Amino acid sequence: MIQLKKIFFILFLFSLSTFSQEKTTISGSVYDANNNETLFGVSIYFPELNSGTTTNEYGFYSITIPKGTYKIQVSYLGFRSISETINLSEKITKNFKLSEETESLNEIIIEGNIEKLNVKTPQMSVNKLTAATIKKIPVVLGEADIIKSLLLLPGVTSAGEGASGFNVRGGAADQNLILLDEAIVFNSSHLLGFFSVFNPDVIKDVKLYKGGIPSRFGGRLSSVLDIYQKEGNSKNFNLTGGIGLVSSRLLAEGPIVKEKSSFVIGGRASYAHLFLPLFDNDNTAYFYDLNTKINYRFNDNNNVFLSTYFGKDIFGISDNFVNKYGNNVVNLRWNHLFSDKIFSNLSAIYSDYFYGLILDFVGFEWDSGITNFNLKYDFKHYLNENLKLSYGINNIYIKFNPGEIVPNREDSGIQSEKLIDKYANEFAAYLEAEHSINNKLTLQYGARFSNFTRLGQDELNVYANDNPVIYNSQFKKYESAEATSTESYKRSDVLATFNNFEPRLSMSYLLNDETSFKLSYNRMAQYLHLLSNTASPTPLDVWAPSGKYIKPQLLDQFAAGYFKSIKNGDYSLETEVFYKDIQNRIDYINGANLVANNEIETVILNGQARAYGLEVLFKKNEGNFKGWLSYTLSKSEQKTPGRTASEPGINQGEWYNTAYDKTHDISLNASYELSKKWMFNANFLFQTGQPTNYPVGQYEFQGLNVPIYDDNRRNADRLPAYHRLDISATLTPESNKNRKWQGEWVFGIYNLYGRQNAASISFSQNRETYRNEAIQTSIFGLVPSVTYNFKF
Repeated sequence: MIQLKKIFFILFLFSLSTFSQEKTTISGSVYDANNNETLFGVSIYFPELNSGTTTNEYGFYSITIPKGTYKIQVSYLGFRSISETINLSEKITKNFKLSEETESLNEIIIEGNIEKLNVKTPQMSVNKLTAATIKKIPVVLGEADIIKSLLLLPGVTSAGEGASGFNVRGGAADQNLILLDEAIVFNSSHLLGFFSVFNPDVIKDVKLYKGGIPSRFGGRLSSVLDIYQKEGNSKNFNLTGGIGLVSSRLLAEGPIVKEKSSFVIGGRASYAHLFLPLFDNDNTAYFYDLNTKINYRFNDNNNVFLSTYFGKDIFGISDNFVNKYGNNVVNLRWNHLFSDKIFSNLSAIYSDYFYGLILDFVGFEWDSGITNFNLKYDFKHYLNENLKLSYGINNIYIKFNPGEIVPNREDSGIQSEKLIDKYANEFAAYLEAEHSINNKLTLQYGARFSNFTRLGQDELNVYANDNPVIYNSQFKKYESAEATSTESYKRSDVLATFNNFEPRLSMSYLLNDETSFKLSYNRMAQYLHLLSNTASPTPLDVWAPSGKYIKPQLLDQFAAGYFKSIKNGDYSLETEVFYKDIQNRIDYINGANLVANNEIETVILNGQARAYGLEVLFKKNEGNFKGWLSYTLSKSEQKTPGRTASEPGINQGEWYNTAYDKTHDISLNASYELSKKWMFNANFLFQTGQPTNYPVGQYEFQGLNVPIYDDNRRNADRLPAYHRLDISATLTPESNKNRKWQGEWVFGIYNLYGRQNAASISFSQNRETYRNEAIQTSIFGLVPSVTYNFKF
C-alpha cells in the first residue's frame, strides 16, 4: 500500500514539469442550439496537437495548451460538427451551440466522444445508451425501459422476467449504485420488475460503470448506474408524450426566464387495472411517477438546479393483500466556476425508499423503509492539457426502519410491534487524476477514503462470546443464538467504526490511432446490505448496515481489455476479461427467516464470493443498419467456510453457484432504417438457465409425497435456458413534415415465437393422480403492443 502511494505521488510531481511552458486556457460550455440544454461528453479536439478534452456532466470544458493559432473541432454524435480556427494568445471563454443533423421525434442524446478519444481514454468497462436507442428497443407491453435495455449489454443480466433489479459481472442486485441526478435510488423497478422507475422522456444521459470505477463513486461493489435528467428547454415550450396499452406518459418543458431559466415536469401512470373489473377481477396493480427539474443560470459562473422524483407502486389481491412501495428524491445543486480551470458542484440530497403491506385477512399493516441525507462537494481541476484532477467529499446520514406492525382492526388479535430503528453515517473523501504521460500512455489513478460509523440505537442484543449464530453439532446445523442481554445507547454513541482505503488505477496504451490496450484495478467497500433469500429483490427485503455483527463487503476487481475502432469508427470492437474477489459476502443459514426479524444477525454468516469472465461487444455505428452483438462467458460463485475446524460451513464450505450465475449470455440488437417513414428494430437474447435446486428424494406424510432437498447442494441445478426474440416497427407519417405536432406509431411483438421461459419450477404430488410432477411457472408468452408517441 505504501509503494502504491509513492507511485501516485511521483506521477503527480512529474506532471508539474509541464507548467514551465508558455500556455493558455480555453474554457466554456457546449449547448444544444435547439433547446439550450448543456451537452455531456462533447469532444473538443485540436488536431495539430493531437490533444483534446470532453465536456463534463454539466456541459463544461477546460483545456490548457501552448499559445498559438489552431484548428478546433467540436464533435457530438447526431449533431453537426463545428470546425474553426482560433487564435489562443491569452486565456478565453468560448461557448459553442451545436445543431442536430436532422430533426426527429426522439431527441438524440449523444453516446460518446469521437472514436480516437474513446480508444485513448483510460476509462474502461463503461457502457452508454442514448434515449433514442432505448426508445427503439422492443420491450414487453411497449414501454421503453432503461433497465431492460441494459440487459442487452455484456456482463449485465437479471433474475428473469418479472424480476426486479439487475446483476452486473456476477454481482448481486444490491451491489449496484443507482443514481438519478446524483441521488441514490434504492429500488429501480415498477410492478415488481415489469417496468423501471426511469421515464425515458425525462432522461438526458445514461452511463453504466462495470469496472475501473472512478474514485468519486463508492458504497457499492459491482456497478454504478449514473443517470441525469434533462434540464429543460430555455428557448421554447414543448410537450412530449406517449399513449400505450398499459401506461401513458407526458412531459412538459419550457423557459421560465428565456435563455436563463427553464423547467421540466414529466409524469407516467399505468391504468391496466381499470379494466380488471370488466372481467370480474378485483385485483390491483398499477404505478405512477413524477419527475421535475428547474434550473436558473445566474451567469456563466453560477447555475442552480432543483430536481425531484416521486414514484409509487400499488399491488393488491382484492382487499386482503395490498403492497405499496416507492421512492422519493429531492436534490438541490449549485454549479460554480472558481476560475477557468476549477469547476465545482455542491449538492444537498434527500432520498427515501418506503415499502409496506396491508394484510386484511390477518388484520395488520406493515411499514418499513430507508432514508438518507447526503451532502457532497465535487471539484474538477483542469491543471493542463496532460493532467486533470477530480476531488471532493461526501457525507451520508442514514436511517433504517426495519419495520413496524400495526393492527388495522380491533378483532385482529395482533399486537403492535416496532422493530428497532438503526442509524449510521458514511463519510468519504477522494482524489483522482487523469494523466496523459505521452501520446500513447494515459493513466487514471486515485483513491477514496471511506469511513462508516454505526450510531447508537435504542436496544442492541448481546450474545455469549459475541456470537449470534451457533453450530449445533448434535443435529449438524446452524441455529440462532439466544440473546443474553440487551444494551441501550444514545444516538450520538458509536457502536462500530470502519475505515477503508480504496485505490483505483486505470491505464490505456495506444497501439495505433484505432487500437488500444487497457488495464484497470479498483477496490470498493460496501457498508449497506440487502437481506434477501430470493434471486430477485422484493419490497419485503430489508436493508441493514454494517456493525458489530455484520462486516462491510470488500471488493478487489481486475480487468484488461482490447479496444479497436474499425473503418474510422463505423465499427468498433471491445473485449474485456475481469476477475472479482469479494470478502465478507453475507450468506444465510438454512431455514433463515428474514421477514420482521428483530435479530437479523442470528441467521447470517460472513462468507466470500468471486466472479470472473470474458466480455465481447461488436458494434456497427453508422449507416441505415446499426446495432451490436454482445457475448459474455462468466462464472459467479460464493462460499462460506466453517468458522472453526469443527464447523462445516454453508454447503460444506465448498464453492457454489450464486443465484445470478449465467455461464453464457448472448444479446443481439439491430435497427434498420428502411426510409424516413419506416424503422425496424429487433433484439435476441440467450442466457444459461438460472441456478436452482431440484429435490433429491421424497418422503410420505399423511398419504402425500413431499420432496426432499439437500441443504448441502445449494444451486446445484439449473432452470432451462432462457431465450426470446423481440421485434418492433416505427411508423413516422409523412404529414409530420413542417408541422409543430409530430407523431409516430410503434408496433411491437415481445417474444415473437412464444417461448415459455421458466421463471421457476416447483415439485409436488398431483392430488388427483397421486403422481409426482414438476410444475413450470412462466410469466410471458407472445405479447403484442402498440404505442403512439407525440411531440409538440
